[in-house]
Amino acid sequence: MLIPAFEEAESITQTLESLALQDYPAPLRMIVIDDGSKDSTARVVESWCATRRADPITHVAFELLRLPKNIGKARALNAGLALTHTDWLVSVDADCWLRKNALRRLIARALSDPPGTAAVAGAVMIRNSRENWITRAQEWDYFLGIGAVKRVQSLFQGVLVAQGAFSAYDRRALQSVGGWPDTVGEDIVMSWRLLATGGRIGHAEDAFAFTTGPASFRQFVRQRRRWSRGMIEAFKESPRILRVPRLSLIFIVWNALFPLMDLAYTCAFLPGLIAAAFGYFWIAGPLTLAVLPPGLLVNYIIYRSARRSFQEMGLKVRANALGFALYGLLYGLMLQPACLWGYLSELCRLPKNWGTK
Repeated sequence: MLIPAFEEAESITQTLESLALQDYPAPLRMIVIDDGSKDSTARVVESWCATRRADPITHVAFELLRLPKNIGKARALNAGLALTHTDWLVSVDADCWLRKNALRRLIARALSDPPGTAAVAGAVMIRNSRENWITRAQEWDYFLGIGAVKRVQSLFQGVLVAQGAFSAYDRRALQSVGGWPDTVGEDIVMSWRLLATGGRIGHAEDAFAFTTGPASFRQFVRQRRRWSRGMIEAFKESPRILRVPRLSLIFIVWNALFPLMDLAYTCAFLPGLIAAAFGYFWIAGPLTLAVLPPGLLVNYIIYRSARRSFQEMGLKVRANALGFALYGLLYGLMLQPACLWGYLSELCRLPKNWGTK
């Protein structure tokens, strides 16, 4: 397992604890890659490993790879990749907490999926949903948006992204595409390289990891800007993905339409809403409200289906009415402009940076 970390001193101990307690039935090698952190991340990991050596977990071995300077997540992961020799490897973000059976279920899915499977994405949810209104809204985004999309894509054998937060990769397939590319959206670009070369990405909907979501507006915008910019990078790097015949092609074409939809929402619909608030119904008017009931119904159907899956795995969906209201009514006001900024940043070749810190 590869755990890239950059200035994660506050969260990495909980991540390591959750990894140490995995009920995986075989020996595990965990490599923490400190990407030139300026805080105490390396010292925290060393201290934690020293404590574990005094009270060893026999099937889990932890290592710390310290990089002399910050080189970015992609290069840090490739440094760890160079040290691995197993058939499959797993990447985990340093702020994630894994359920006890997450790794076993992720690898079980990887081994049982059809031949040609190059990666398997885990199910990532948000862990700090009670921090503020932004994280409350994100809880529903992960639950009804990101998670539901991956489940639907999986039905068509067409998951598009094995996210870096928690995914398993066939080591040889990963090496054949050059590992993680040095891009803003390294996991998106790498996933599309795998798809463009004929690989398949699966989804383990019962392998849960809980990540720390951005808690400020600035962090949220930077994260979603990076994700949307990564999609444009992926299209530029792997245009031939549109020519690979497969069921998932419909999702790739749909992704290609995102910039136009976000442009229309940001530059037409939002101004229309503002004008309507002052009595000018040129774009949006009273009939615009008619889209709300169908939208709420669709979200409710997705919610019932996802909740049933959660209950089957012993998880409970906590009450979060405020977050649902924010997600349904206001989330797009933050999300679509941030995504549009990401598209334009890549198309205009603006300077690149990674992360939400």
